[in-house]
Amino acid sequence: MKVLILNGSPRVNGNTSYAVKTIADGIKENTGHEVEIINVTGLKVGGCIACDACQKNGGDCIMKDDTKNVIDKVLEADALVFASPVYYFGISSQLKAILDKFHSRSGDFKRRNKKLGVFAVGADELPNRQYDLINDQFGCVCEYLGWEKVFGLFYSAADPGELSKSEKAVKELSEAWKLF
Repeated sequence: MKVLILNGSPRVNGNTSYAVKTIADGIKENTGHEVEIINVTGLKVGGCIACDACQKNGGDCIMKDDTKNVIDKVLEADALVFASPVYYFGISSQLKAILDKFHSRSGDFKRRNKKLGVFAVGADELPNRQYDLINDQFGCVCEYLGWEKVFGLFYSAADPGELSKSEKAVKELSEAWKLF
């Protein structure tokens, strides 16, 4: 199985990046699955402009950016994890730009049964509507594409390094592999 983790955090040593590493290590150590992490904030990805050229040319965005590489890797993956800090009640804009570019290959995505997990960490305490909004958004994506959403993990951690101090979070993140 190929697992692709899309990290939407610009903080190299932040809580989201810690979670990504913990999830990836758990998958590698316990399953032998191939895991690739893409830090999307280091990519050049323009927002979808709804030109629909991708619908006429076989599914490639006409913008000269890093979209094609990422979308090709999503197509190849059996499972995806979207990881993001909470930015103004949603996922980071960089990760949202990637998600919006899914439009270019929606037809291909619908023909592939994939598993999807979503992780988000924000400063606000749980429960909080912003985490529900993110969870619901990815539930809608899975429903539309016919994919299976296997987990939604949400945590409150405002300070860098705070998530690694939560025994509950560390245990859940390191055991996320069980959900694939």
